[in-house]
Amino acid sequence: MSPILLSGLVVFITHTLEAVTGFGCAVLAMPFVTFLLGMREGIMVITVLAWILAAYFAIAKRKYIDWKQYLIITSFMLAGLPVGMYLFRSVDSTSLKFILALFICFVSASQLFRLSRNIELQPEMNKKTTVLYYLLLIAGGVIHGIFSSGGPLVVLYASRKIPDKGAFRATLCLLWTTLNTIIIATYLFEGSFSKPIALTTGYLIPFVIMGIFTGEKIHEKVNARTFSLIVFSMLLLTGIFMLIF
Repeated sequence: MSPILLSGLVVFITHTLEAVTGFGCAVLAMPFVTFLLGMREGIMVITVLAWILAAYFAIAKRKYIDWKQYLIITSFMLAGLPVGMYLFRSVDSTSLKFILALFICFVSASQLFRLSRNIELQPEMNKKTTVLYYLLLIAGGVIHGIFSSGGPLVVLYASRKIPDKGAFRATLCLLWTTLNTIIIATYLFEGSFSKPIALTTGYLIPFVIMGIFTGEKIHEKVNARTFSLIVFSMLLLTGIFMLIF
C-alpha cells in the first residue's frame, strides 16, 4: 500500500475517534503519519485535517457549545500557546513529552478505576482545585504550541466542567478550531505550507469525511457512562502513544 493510503487508514480511524469524543486525532495519528510522510509534512497535514474535522463539528453542533467554558478554556490556553510555539523552535521537548505522558497515563488510569467502581467523576471543584485546573489549562496551551496536541490536559478540566457529551464534543471542537487556525496561519505566513503538502492534505480529506460520518453514528448510540469510558480510555491510549513514540 502507498504511504497516502496507509495514512488515509490512520486518518480514518483516529478521526472517527475524535468524531465520537471531540479530541485525540492529532496525537494518535501523528506518530504513524509522520513516519509515512515525514516529520514536517506529517505534522502540517494532520494539523489541517484535525482543523477540518473540528471546524465541521463546531459549526454543525454550535447549539451545543458551552460558551462560558469555551471562553475560560481558550483564554487560559492562549496564555500558554505562544510559550509553546517558542519552545517548539528553540528547545528539545523530549523530556517534557515523557513527563506529560506519564501524568496523562496516571490520571486517565485513575479515572478509569473510579468508573469501574462507580465512583462519581465530577465532584464539585473548590477554589484551590479550580486554580490548579486553570494552571493545567495554561500548561495545555504550552503543550499545544509544542506538539499541536494539548488536548489531554484540557480533557481533564473539561470532563469535570462539561458533563454533557454533546456539549463536551462541540466545545472542544470549537477550541481546536481556534487554536489550529492560529497554527495554520503561521504555516501560511512562513510559506511552509507548500503545494505538495496541500495536495497530500487534499488526498486525505475523504478519509476525514468518512471518519466524521462513522464517529457521528457511534456518538449518537453511547450513553454518558460509556462516553466517559471512551474518553478516558482514549486519554490513556494517548499517554501510552506519547511514551512509545
